[in-house]
Amino acid sequence: MRIAIAIATTGRPNIVDQTAPRWAGQTRPYDRLVFSLASEGDLGATARALPDAEVLIGPKGSCTQRNRILDHLNGECDLVVFADDDYVPSRRFLELTESIFSANPSLAILSGWVVEDGINTQGIAFDEAIKIVEEWDSKPEKTNASIIDITHAYGCNMIVRPGAKPDLRFDERLPLYGWLEDLDYSRRMAPYGEIKRAHNIIGVHMGVKGGRTSGVRLGYSQVANPMYFVKKGTMPAGEALKNIARNLVANAVKTLRPEPWVDRGGRLRGNLLALADALRGRQHPERVNDL
Repeated sequence: MRIAIAIATTGRPNIVDQTAPRWAGQTRPYDRLVFSLASEGDLGATARALPDAEVLIGPKGSCTQRNRILDHLNGECDLVVFADDDYVPSRRFLELTESIFSANPSLAILSGWVVEDGINTQGIAFDEAIKIVEEWDSKPEKTNASIIDITHAYGCNMIVRPGAKPDLRFDERLPLYGWLEDLDYSRRMAPYGEIKRAHNIIGVHMGVKGGRTSGVRLGYSQVANPMYFVKKGTMPAGEALKNIARNLVANAVKTLRPEPWVDRGGRLRGNLLALADALRGRQHPERVNDL
């Protein structure tokens, strides 16, 4: 079984230089390591020097950059691990991944268990993430080997078996950060294989804030993308409504006392712009490029 590590990154070379070596220190070596960038400056010297590192450069956007990797690999790997540039994996990540996919031929997408996630906090420092992961690695008995069904994978550590649907790609109508692109991809893959989470494959998502989409653009996507998914059939209307309402209420309430690391005012403004555009019949995911 051949396994590729796929990292799409923009504007955070120092973060990639910290996390990427974790993939070179696995108990089961990777077969390919591919970085997809928007510019040469997106990758530091440490990551470039990793064994057999391959670098692709092209248009910006998480979906576009991930598709560039799939096109580049052209079906030559059995598994593709899509990892965020701020994800810190267990050293046994690839070893356990290979074992699970080998034992479950009907599996199409697998996510590991994120034991700590800094996406909804001020973030987790790299040294702290390493400490957390190494503590779990030293006590494997702390985890169980359960594998459960999920409705969609978590994009920070999403392992795909491309052979389940070789022509499937991420939707490039979701620009920039690609809000919920992991959900959309998983739902479109679901007819071709099982989508699961393994609790013994662990890692930490640092949730680094630098280099992400602006508050206004993200807020717009929080409304526009679920509405778009309803039209294309990857999200039921009820689920989309709950998703939009949850973010709208959170942004409105927390604007009164915003977290220092979140642009709540910008997100709320983006939410309202998307709703206004929906009433005018002019709303679409790509509109964030004009904001």
